[in-house]
Amino acid sequence: MDTPKTAELAHIGRSVTVKGELSGSEDLFIDGQVEGTIELRGNNLTIGPHGFVKAHVNAKDVVVQGKLEGNIQASQRAQLQKSAVAMGDIVTKRVAIEEGAFFKGKIDVQAEGGKGDAAEHTKSEMKSRGVGGSSE
Repeated sequence: MDTPKTAELAHIGRSVTVKGELSGSEDLFIDGQVEGTIELRGNNLTIGPHGFVKAHVNAKDVVVQGKLEGNIQASQRAQLQKSAVAMGDIVTKRVAIEEGAFFKGKIDVQAEGGKGDAAEHTKSEMKSRGVGGSSE
């Protein structure tokens, strides 16, 4: 996990289960189970390797190492690491999917200018295992 820019970091441990709405103004690391919605508009969310999230996620940067069922709205960047299993749509300015990650959904990469013109968006649908893998 990247070092947060602020000293504030909330942590949901492996034995913790949360159902409902989560919101906050600090970075969040989830290694337990969360079901509902997560709103961290100006902050980062990391779903740890043991984390299981079944929620719509809205954060600045989102890193998935564990399992996510739900849509990601990342104002800056979304990253799926090789251990990630993600099912849902991603809307962000930048996306990174490591080889070995599982992703099923749509990706909408928004223009840096954020003008909202559909012609400035890049859309792709990906239903694959091992995105970013070797050529055949």
